Amino acid sequence: MTAAPVPGSGPAGPLARPRSWLRAHPLAFDAALAAALLACMVSASFADPHGGPHGPTFSTRAPGPLSITLMALAAAALVLRRRRPLPVLAVTWALTVAELALAPTGPPAPVAMAAVVALYTVAARTDRPTTWRIGLLTMTTLTATGMCLSDGPWYAQENLGLFAWTGIGASAGDAVRSRRAFVDAIRERAERAERTREEEARRRVAEERLRIARDLHDVVAHHIALVNVQAGVASHVMDKRPDQAKEALAHVREASRSALDELRATVGLLRQSGEPNAPTEPAPGLAVLDGLLDTFRNAGLPVVLARTDDGALPASVDLAAYRIVQEALTNVRKHAGPHAKAEVSVVRVGASIEVTVLDDGVGPPADRGPGTAAEPPGDGGGHGLLGMRERVGALGGTLTAGPRYGGGFRVHAILPETAGTAREPRTHTAPGEERT
Repeated sequence: MTAAPVPGSGPAGPLARPRSWLRAHPLAFDAALAAALLACMVSASFADPHGGPHGPTFSTRAPGPLSITLMALAAAALVLRRRRPLPVLAVTWALTVAELALAPTGPPAPVAMAAVVALYTVAARTDRPTTWRIGLLTMTTLTATGMCLSDGPWYAQENLGLFAWTGIGASAGDAVRSRRAFVDAIRERAERAERTREEEARRRVAEERLRIARDLHDVVAHHIALVNVQAGVASHVMDKRPDQAKEALAHVREASRSALDELRATVGLLRQSGEPNAPTEPAPGLAVLDGLLDTFRNAGLPVVLARTDDGALPASVDLAAYRIVQEALTNVRKHAGPHAKAEVSVVRVGASIEVTVLDDGVGPPADRGPGTAAEPPGDGGGHGLLGMRERVGALGGTLTAGPRYGGGFRVHAILPETAGTAREPRTHTAPGEERT
């Protein structure tokens, strides 16, 4: 929850514009500070701390021309305190020592104010070891000079005040530097966290695009293959066996309607959450596996199912198993020949689900290599096996696909019930693999 800005101090406050202008023109700010400090030094030089029995008096003394000159030089040096902090400190230190050396012959001028400001700047713009060394050196030399050259006792309040004010300047500068470093660290962490969130969002978007692309490929490849087969059957028997042609066209209509429904559900995931037509039906899984196999049987592919996977599965594992069976049987229907048969098994082995799809691959020998299914003439490579690899790899499973000994093709996937972190898929491809 973001706190409301304090009136007068936030970006919308009345001091926002002057503060921004001063940040953009630091030299002007330092010049104004030097002028204000010069006015303070001149005013303080008229005060006598021992002027009367009741305390300090004002206007009982006046600074001489040399004191005015030292104060003006010290104030002028502060204009460059940001650009040259150490040289400015050296100059103000020397001017303060000169003022203390002249104190016995006249009233001292408070040039040490400029040295305190210069020491503060050095502490605020350097590191802590430098602050300790420079601060102790400045405090020691100025205090020792005052004690040695003063007319009064070494413990006079002017000497103790000089020691205290130089120490305060160094401590205040170190505190400001530490706070600035802390704020910068917080800002850097916030920016890094923002970049991390953006990268995570882009990664999630890329993964979602890949998942939707896999679903679209599985849906389109499966149903279009069935429509193609049934349309070919209807065209072949239209004249001689019109009843069989009508049955094939009915299967075409059913497959196309199912494809449209699944496409609508998949594309509906891209809708905004507030749109009324967003899909609410669950994603397909092993619970509707029998209906999937019936579509292949209606298309003329005999399929035998064996399953022992009792119990509910995680949604990602359930969907992956369904899509693997769908894509593998689609490849069988496309590549294994018109008289091929398929076997599907879904069994639970320990903490994993093993999905196996086999076919006997009885296509013409000219179109099939040694135990493999070749692409039909003119067909390009697809993305079926690639999609299966990505699905299995995203769950941390293993996929094996390749020709069987004696003919046919085998797809075997091992899916852990507890889907782990996505990583590189562990796949094994047998020599001669050609399906897509």
